[in-house]
Amino acid sequence: MKFGIETPTCLAGMMYPVPFATADDVIRVAVEAEQLGYYDVGGNDHLSTMQYVRDAWQAPPDYFEPLITLANIAARTSVLRLTTGILVLPLRQPVLVAKQVATLDQLSHGRVILGVAVGGYRDEFETVVPELKDRPRAEILQEGIEALRVLFEQRCSSYQGKHIRFSAVESYPKPVQAPLPFYSGGNTDGSIRRAAELCQGWLPAGIGPEQIAEGRRRLDLYARAAGRDPAEISIAMQSVVCLADTDAQARDKLRSSSFGVFFRSLEQTMMKGVSLDRHADLNLVGTPDQVCGKVAALEQADVSALRALLLVGNTVDELLDQARAFARHVIPAFPDPPSPGPP
Repeated sequence: MKFGIETPTCLAGMMYPVPFATADDVIRVAVEAEQLGYYDVGGNDHLSTMQYVRDAWQAPPDYFEPLITLANIAARTSVLRLTTGILVLPLRQPVLVAKQVATLDQLSHGRVILGVAVGGYRDEFETVVPELKDRPRAEILQEGIEALRVLFEQRCSSYQGKHIRFSAVESYPKPVQAPLPFYSGGNTDGSIRRAAELCQGWLPAGIGPEQIAEGRRRLDLYARAAGRDPAEISIAMQSVVCLADTDAQARDKLRSSSFGVFFRSLEQTMMKGVSLDRHADLNLVGTPDQVCGKVAALEQADVSALRALLLVGNTVDELLDQARAFARHVIPAFPDPPSPGPP
């Protein structure tokens, strides 16, 4: 099992209070993650503050652009993989993204993992790209992934989609990795289908082993229908992490953090019909032994990585305390053998 944590690039007002981390704090978290033995660090992506964050906090949060942040992390680390967890591709122009990601992969000597998704907040999409507000974001995401593949793999790249178009673009350098690993973020059937048809992996969030197993079944069906070998497509998962000496203490710590604001913002989308206690059951919340049991169940369901883990805490020091506890109690219980599969 591979383990990675999410740096607080764009999580103030959501997982964390406002203010939370400085730019230096974000880098400090990543550098310590490498020292603690994590496989990768992630960067979340927001270009504007969502309305619910504006309503919940008096001051605006700092959101650090993830690709630029990961480039700084690359310069301060040596083996740590650099994950976008996730990049909201419908907000971004694909030719520019291709140039940025290829450059980052070159600068880091092939350490980039590109997680992409629709994004959790339609109001941000409509604010940033109002000319696209009536268009389906899933269609734009699908075209964006296809367009990036063309730009990464062809010398002279053209793409003519319904939403994305460019012609005769020569974009060099290409990424070091060929193919550069893409992960399709999200829990929906569309996310699974995009993973099966276009990506190296599926990156769901906060679901249990039964849902993972069902997702694996559909992923395999879609992959075979697309003429791909399902064994070449892996499953990573994003989860909330909150460790404590007792289960009750872990749940109390979760409730007293700013995570509740984040959770409530997704009650009509990703968290629909899920209580906070049920969410704690599904995520890595509890004692170290309980969390190890949950990780073992996810591994049995064919999860090969826990990526962009969201560490509970109201300060950066509390976040790092969780990172250290997880590295001390959980990572050693799941040694990661060499694998021919995607990162």
